[in-house]
Amino acid sequence: MIAAVPVELTDAALAAEIVDGLALVEKQLADATQSEEELLAEASTHLLEAGGKRFRATLVLLASHFGNPHDPRVVSAAAAVELTHLATLYHDDVMDEAVIRRGHESANSRWTNTVAILTGDFLFARASQMLAALGAEAVGIQADTFARLVGGQIAETIGPGPGQDPLEHYLHVVKDKTASLVATAGRFGAMYSDAPAEIAARIEPACEAIGVAWQLSDDILDVASESDQSGKTPGTDLREGVRSLPVLHALGSGRPADARLRNLLVSADLTDPGLHAEALGLLRDNPAMQEARADLRRWSAVAREQIAGLPDVPARAAFDGLCDYVVERTG
Repeated sequence: MIAAVPVELTDAALAAEIVDGLALVEKQLADATQSEEELLAEASTHLLEAGGKRFRATLVLLASHFGNPHDPRVVSAAAAVELTHLATLYHDDVMDEAVIRRGHESANSRWTNTVAILTGDFLFARASQMLAALGAEAVGIQADTFARLVGGQIAETIGPGPGQDPLEHYLHVVKDKTASLVATAGRFGAMYSDAPAEIAARIEPACEAIGVAWQLSDDILDVASESDQSGKTPGTDLREGVRSLPVLHALGSGRPADARLRNLLVSADLTDPGLHAEALGLLRDNPAMQEARADLRRWSAVAREQIAGLPDVPARAAFDGLCDYVVERTG
């Protein structure tokens, strides 16, 4: 499992601890997706068995190494965070009418929207049960995080308000819909390993910034990559009309030389292969890509500033390495 995690763990002892922790998380995930209802159990394990990096669970485990990583609450918190993420994928696929998820048929496609929605609800409930066993504070944090997740999704659905800066709106969506749960992962790892409060106060914003940076790098890769490095076919966002970070920079540029690209982005049917190829080529060569990369570097630097104040232990080096990776993966 650790080979799938985008963190270079140069410390052999830390790497072994994370591998062992992820194995325990995996067992709790498998147990949590069981149900007396045969269809619910099958649908719940569908995406779990499809794989995934367990990125958020890994962050919980890494953050716990600033305290006592062997506290059993750490694994439960990691599993609850991962279940919450998994639940959102079921709901996202319904909203997006997705056919494929993690290289497999999506739950809504294999069964129905109703089954997918109820499965997501079931996984949210399982995560809540795990967190309730950890205490009222965990439940409160989860509730706040879930409110941000839903708020971010609604904001993305309705789009920018009148007079609102589209880039500002985009970052608001990313922070709530994507980065809030990443931030909670770091916070839980510090909390349930009994790390000092000042450490938790640094890890949470560091992980939120990493979550933002990760989404920005995915946006850049969707345009720049010649492969499916981001987990999607290159140009997918463009084809689906998603206003990703590079697209927003191009639309807001005002540069006369960008007129053709802006026209394609606003008016063209980018499901047409020829128009899609033209728009993708123009966007790849546009200064908007460098502007997007500058945004990515800024968010990585925000994370790194918080990480620099953490104790000098192998886990800090791992977090630093993640900041490097999230920038370097875009070339």
